[in-house]
Amino acid sequence: MRLRVVARCCALISVVVSLCMACPVVWSVIDGSEDFTAFTFSISLGLTVSYAFFRIAGETGDDRPDRLGIREAVAVVALSWITAAAIGALPYYVSDLLPSYTDAFFEAMSGFTTTGATVLSDVEAVPRGLLFWRVMTQWLGGMGIIVLSLAVLPFLGINGMELYKAESPGPTPSKVTPRMRQTALWLWGVYVLLTALATVFLSFEMGFFDALAHALSTIATGGFSTKNASIAAYNSPYVEWVVTVFMFLSGLNFSVHFLFLMGFTRFSEGHLVRVARETWGKIGQDSECKAYVWVVAVSAFALFASLLLSPVTRFWSAEQSFRASFFQVASVVSTTGFIAEHHSVWLPFARVLLIILMFIGACAGSTGGGIKIVRAIGLMRLFRSETVALLHPRSVLVARGGGRLSNGRRSSGAATSSMAAFFVAYLLIFFASSLLVSAFDIDTGTVFSLVLSALSNVGPALGFMPPGDSYAHMPGAVKWILGFCMLAGRLELYPALLLLSPATWRR
Repeated sequence: MRLRVVARCCALISVVVSLCMACPVVWSVIDGSEDFTAFTFSISLGLTVSYAFFRIAGETGDDRPDRLGIREAVAVVALSWITAAAIGALPYYVSDLLPSYTDAFFEAMSGFTTTGATVLSDVEAVPRGLLFWRVMTQWLGGMGIIVLSLAVLPFLGINGMELYKAESPGPTPSKVTPRMRQTALWLWGVYVLLTALATVFLSFEMGFFDALAHALSTIATGGFSTKNASIAAYNSPYVEWVVTVFMFLSGLNFSVHFLFLMGFTRFSEGHLVRVARETWGKIGQDSECKAYVWVVAVSAFALFASLLLSPVTRFWSAEQSFRASFFQVASVVSTTGFIAEHHSVWLPFARVLLIILMFIGACAGSTGGGIKIVRAIGLMRLFRSETVALLHPRSVLVARGGGRLSNGRRSSGAATSSMAAFFVAYLLIFFASSLLVSAFDIDTGTVFSLVLSALSNVGPALGFMPPGDSYAHMPGAVKWILGFCMLAGRLELYPALLLLSPATWRR
């Protein structure tokens, strides 16, 4: 492990995060709020820390960013997110918005990992500068700080595939273009486009600030809101449907959006129907995309039936029940965590269904969390293969993926084994973290819900905490444990686990 190159790369991430704090300063200046001082101090301190890292790391012929090995890449990715959270926590702590650095770090880690869990009990009393920083941390973390760096910092783009593979959400990360930096630019282009569209549509019912803040949070599948009651505060069917659509789109693999846009650019070159048929044919080869659509549709209709039969919600109109079903399913399966209705009083069937969706999560290559749809497909195929082998012990089974999984690519035996190993690692972290959290005298249901929501990057501990309730009353040690779960879930477990392995740090 070459610590110098790791330190220099983390210093670059610190520079990016510190400079991004200039965006919320605009709102502080407009409002004339006191958080302006907190941001300027945080920016100065962040840049100073970055410069100190650069000076301490120095530069030698063997410690250049373009020579990153797999161990350095893993360390850079994991430590970059920790560095981002450490620097991003400064405005919360310096402004005295949060009483301790533990709370500030938890809020920042929740933001950058797009989890959406918060320690703030009254969001509406927070100055707009700090509110914008909250949603901006989610937006930066949604597509990934490393991917952002690959797009805007070319000197990290050399050998950037190692960083991309270490951070990319999903079992089989791939480039949509031959060049790594071009891939990062295209992904961020799609990301910005979706954010802009969401802002425009939401601005018809919200003010510009609320529309932009919720668009940043929605596309990042983060869940931070400018209102205590989340989306429910607007009491607007239009807002709920718009947010539902964009949460659903954000849960898709961004390669699907890329294919669609590439097909759209060819409309001027050929017949519209032919190009559209070719584009949708490519997307239709994606088993994960089709499974995602089916999971959302079936779950929403099952939840709709549950709401019609529930003694609490059976007096709702059919439209309200239908809207609430699709909104909550999209919110949970995309791991956004927005709330439009008080689902804590729904039937146990509805709440358990949402918890299952929280565990499954969204598509690989999206901004969502969970184990990912593609892994669920792979595990089901593995289960089917093992079942056939038990029924026909003398048969010779061909080891193949059984179809296309994600982005039109066929799965392999190695990918299936990787999915099984990921599932085991997920369970190990889940049970180990639950055991640690339970040591702080928290009831069993809340323990499992807290850890699952953090590990799947959903945010609200669905079913065991009231909607909109904060984590402020949790012990400090629990917040650090959940912070690690957020980091592990966002980085697909392995970078966070390898960070704790002594083998990673050997020279």
